[in-house]
Amino acid sequence: MAGLSKIAPVYRHGFILASSMALSYWWTLRWLKARSKKLLTKDVNSAIGARLMKKDKVAVDKKFLRNILILLKILVPKLISGETFYLVLIACALIARTYADVWMIQNSTAVESAIIGRSSKLFKASLSRFVYAMPMISLVNNALKYGLDELKLRFRCRLTKYLYDQYLKGFTYYQLNNLDSRITNVDQLLTQDVEKFSTCIADLYTNISKPFLDIIIFSKKLTSSIGPTGPSYMVLYLLFSGFILTRLRRPVGMMTVTEQQFEGEFRYVNSRLITNCEEIAFYKGNRREQINIRDSFDRLIKHLRSFIIFRMSMGFIDNIVAKYISTCVGYYVVSRPFLSLADNKYANASQSELLEDYYTSGRMLVKMAEAVGRLVLAGREMTKLAGFTTRVTDLMTVLRDINQGKYVRTMISNASTNNNNINQNSSQPKLGLGKIQLQDRIIKFENVPLITPNGDVLIESLNFTVKSGQNVIVCGPNGCGKSSLFRTVGELWPIHGGTLTKPSAGQLFYIPQKPYMTIGTLRDQIIYPDSSDDMRRRGLTDKDLLELLERVQLTYILQREGGFDATQDWMDVLSGGEKQRIAMARVFYSKPQFAILDECTSAVSVDVEANMYEYCKTVGITLFTVSHRKSLWKHHEYCLYMDGRGKYEFKHIDENTLEFGS
Repeated sequence: MAGLSKIAPVYRHGFILASSMALSYWWTLRWLKARSKKLLTKDVNSAIGARLMKKDKVAVDKKFLRNILILLKILVPKLISGETFYLVLIACALIARTYADVWMIQNSTAVESAIIGRSSKLFKASLSRFVYAMPMISLVNNALKYGLDELKLRFRCRLTKYLYDQYLKGFTYYQLNNLDSRITNVDQLLTQDVEKFSTCIADLYTNISKPFLDIIIFSKKLTSSIGPTGPSYMVLYLLFSGFILTRLRRPVGMMTVTEQQFEGEFRYVNSRLITNCEEIAFYKGNRREQINIRDSFDRLIKHLRSFIIFRMSMGFIDNIVAKYISTCVGYYVVSRPFLSLADNKYANASQSELLEDYYTSGRMLVKMAEAVGRLVLAGREMTKLAGFTTRVTDLMTVLRDINQGKYVRTMISNASTNNNNINQNSSQPKLGLGKIQLQDRIIKFENVPLITPNGDVLIESLNFTVKSGQNVIVCGPNGCGKSSLFRTVGELWPIHGGTLTKPSAGQLFYIPQKPYMTIGTLRDQIIYPDSSDDMRRRGLTDKDLLELLERVQLTYILQREGGFDATQDWMDVLSGGEKQRIAMARVFYSKPQFAILDECTSAVSVDVEANMYEYCKTVGITLFTVSHRKSLWKHHEYCLYMDGRGKYEFKHIDENTLEFGS
């Protein structure tokens, strides 16, 4: 006992030394904070970083908590759900695991006491209890792992389905990529960022709840053995160190967002190379593309290296604050009742009793110190989660705005730069002021301006009417607004003024010059966008599809490819002319009131083209055609000519009107 009393001053000096170390670490923390700001500022000076500087800060604050609550309503939509079951399962497994840790400590101490006391009977009994408990402890551990993995998967499913429901609602997917400039690399947000967010929030649930449970349970056990003072010191240290490290980790959120932006940019430049590889090859632009890709990659690597340095610096502090100092505090706390034996229950205890209680209390306190350290480090994961939360909620905000008809896009200057541009002024129509009226068998423009998403006014006011049976050929120089007209009719672009009267979306069918071939069978190409079930509901069979192929002279493709159920990469397998004829077969299959043909027969022979146009007239499909072929004029009754300088003419086709096509 006297020996223990002599050690007490050493612990007091050690505590003073630890306090001095904490003060020195505080100054180190301040230096690291300044260093992290410098690194972050260095990164955001680049092109993408400059945009990020305009955004709100990313931190664990009220806005973060509000966004998390919004997302949790999506992840756990109702109280009785599969997600709730797994949350409860994980909570029960965590509680069972903590009590299993307490039992393991007590039983291990009993085994060691039996060995030291040379009690064979006690050793066998304690070891038998350990053997019997192994299956149950293993079951608890694996139930926890299973519940966590399933919860991550369910969170990802919920969030992914919700976002895709919003993204593929109407024309949102088109408008997000073409009319709104707030979100870039939406593919990365919908895939990689959602997966990381789901994993991060599920891990955070266990990283916070398990240490929190450990602290509560071990505090209760330790209070009964060494008093409430020891656990109270540990909790106070938790609050103090957590406050310091949380403030220091603030840059992690913004650095995480920046990292995902750079990753998205690097993926984008690679996808551009794949998409435009033929044009690049013709230009022999490999060296230029290599420069672009390397520049993007260098920006990513530069940021990642800065992030590594920051994480290394933070890891140094985390280890000291959350592990080593926490352990020192734990040793100090557990030593107090043993080193100050006056007026406590250990005053008359034997050496063996002291040793057994010290082992039990010490191990529990070490476990509690580890829990305190994990809870402190959980702040690091929370800051990282704040970055992913910002990315996901930004996407949700943009999707909601677009679905409500609100777009944010950088507009070009009103000043004209050349004679081909339309004169613009500050009184151009505001977004969303036009009206759309649905009426069958008519397309009517009444004072509708034609304006691009960038703000270019192509035509100040369109006024003409097309009724069913009045085929119209649209002509004019490149950039005059032909495709823009059809995007307006198809509601891809908002109506900026006036009134547009048109049939419902199902009665309009658009065929571009390079038709899209979907993933699936040959049958899927003909009936797109319908599915096989949709085709059967319409009362059509493969025999009807064969007749459509005969109309476009493509029956040979059945034998060549192996029938309607053949699956190929149709974008590569079919030639340009075959794809255009497949697209015309889609028109015959859908039988819309109006079909918009945008240079969609340029790779088809004149005789086949004439047969297809005659069939459209026979089945009552009214055509809007963009084409430079003079042979098509005889299949149309009206001509819409745009001069590219803001003027247009809508006239009945006669001998004089043919001059427009010259």
